[in-house]
Amino acid sequence: MVEKTLKTETAEETAKLFGSFDFNARMIEKAWGVSVKNRSDGEADGITVSGNDPQSVERAHKALECLQQLALYSEEIQEQTLRYVIDMVTDGREAELLNISDDCICITTKGRPIKARTVGQKYYVDAIRKNTIIFGIGPAGTGKTYLAVAMAVKALRDKQVSRIILTRPAIEAGEKLGFLPGDLQSKIDPYLRPLYDALFELMGAETYQKYMEKQIIEIAPLAYMRGRTLDDSFIIFDEAQNATPEQMKMFLTRLGNNSKAIITGDLTQTDLPSGQKSGLSAAVRIISGIEGITVHYFTDKDVVRHHLVQKIILAYDKYEKETRARAEKERAESQKKFKYQKNGERK
Repeated sequence: MVEKTLKTETAEETAKLFGSFDFNARMIEKAWGVSVKNRSDGEADGITVSGNDPQSVERAHKALECLQQLALYSEEIQEQTLRYVIDMVTDGREAELLNISDDCICITTKGRPIKARTVGQKYYVDAIRKNTIIFGIGPAGTGKTYLAVAMAVKALRDKQVSRIILTRPAIEAGEKLGFLPGDLQSKIDPYLRPLYDALFELMGAETYQKYMEKQIIEIAPLAYMRGRTLDDSFIIFDEAQNATPEQMKMFLTRLGNNSKAIITGDLTQTDLPSGQKSGLSAAVRIISGIEGITVHYFTDKDVVRHHLVQKIILAYDKYEKETRARAEKERAESQKKFKYQKNGERK
């Protein structure tokens, strides 16, 4: 029997690591087939990990160490965080986890610190700090839009830029919004709601409204970017997979002096008409090698929504790969059959 102990400062810290109804401890036990117990000898509190396999005990102990470090910067350890820590330790990447916990981007109006919650998110935030044009590409729920808005709010608060510009293709309406009732703002609201939600949480409704009235924050559909030069601005282009190559080129050439642009999108969820190429995939191929431009790819491990979202993404990826494989096989068999028939006719 192998045993390792993690020292905790207080009983409250031990309880936080164990989780509600010992949920965290049970998850770690299930992941590595070990036993996780509370240890209190009157002098010091701690958590004891024991088991027959030394490697499993070591990994469970490392997972608890990572959770202990992350717990210093958060009110509670969420299930998604726990699952992520277990995956990272299993992959031998636990050292990377310690770099994400102490980097606060900004504070919400309710006092909640906004931080990267995965290693992928941390690399994304670092890329935004270091580059002028950043492509954030990945599945839903990875925080690519929310973190971009948080970085924009921070830049505005720190007076690094004088305004924030948010844009998104209104692809469902074909960029033709005239049939919707109300003024321009009313017409585009349904398409830009995710951006509003992030700004409300980070700024508060009153501050947001004041900035909108002063045009310090501008939210507009992509079509309204044409012909402009965007100086001293933090620009976010959301749902960029729904832009055509022509629209993407138009947007990228709007960038002015002292400006930063973040382009986010998910290449697996393109809503463009069948046969229409995505401007996002084209842009990544064409300009990603230019200095000052970087492309960051998120994976399913960076999903910070419900853990089932990860499984849904993986299930769809598997289905799409199998569908493509079947289509390739049927195409090859069809071509083989056609050649056979053609050769038969010649004879």
